[in-house]
Amino acid sequence: MAASGTAVAGVAAVGLFVVACNAGGTGARDAGPARTDPVARATPSVGEAAPPAAKRVDPVALLRRDPKVSETVKRDLKPCVRDEYPVDTSYGKLTGGPANDVVVNVMTCGDAVGVGTYVYRENGDAYQNVFAAEAPAVYAEIDRGDLVLTKPVYAADDPMAYPSGEEVITYRWTGSRFTVRDQVHNDFSRAVGGDGDVDGSQPATTVPSGD
Repeated sequence: MAASGTAVAGVAAVGLFVVACNAGGTGARDAGPARTDPVARATPSVGEAAPPAAKRVDPVALLRRDPKVSETVKRDLKPCVRDEYPVDTSYGKLTGGPANDVVVNVMTCGDAVGVGTYVYRENGDAYQNVFAAEAPAVYAEIDRGDLVLTKPVYAADDPMAYPSGEEVITYRWTGSRFTVRDQVHNDFSRAVGGDGDVDGSQPATTVPSGD
């Protein structure tokens, strides 16, 4: 009888465990001990390839080998601190090629004023310069597949830190070259610190052009 009672108790315990596991989100499934299994890793779906990592380049070497970069820029291209050069580099799609294009902005060490901006397109084992602009405070960025170039506009008596305005030019790759897609001119207020004529102080104006 004792053995029979033990067997019945065991069956009842198993029955309770099964009920607990199937009780609509309650019981052992929610209150059990923390799992120690490794966390599952997300993997791409069948036929979905992970995007390749951006290929990095040596921007300083590109500039020094490039005949389209002026000798003035090359001469002044020196490290600011140890081996850190005043160069910003961006990678992204601009020209529709299979690889990322490279945008390189060269600046001065002291005040980080742009002196040149260049776009390089991968061509086999080399990179081809497909855009160059060398001017005071020029700077370019990649914006949703377009190249956006910003350059200040100086009047004859403007200090470097306070231009009279700026041009924001959007370029788009068409066929085998960049063409102007849009251009915005901003005039900056001449009033500084509220000392100017309030009635004559005008807010910056934006004049779009192009398409």
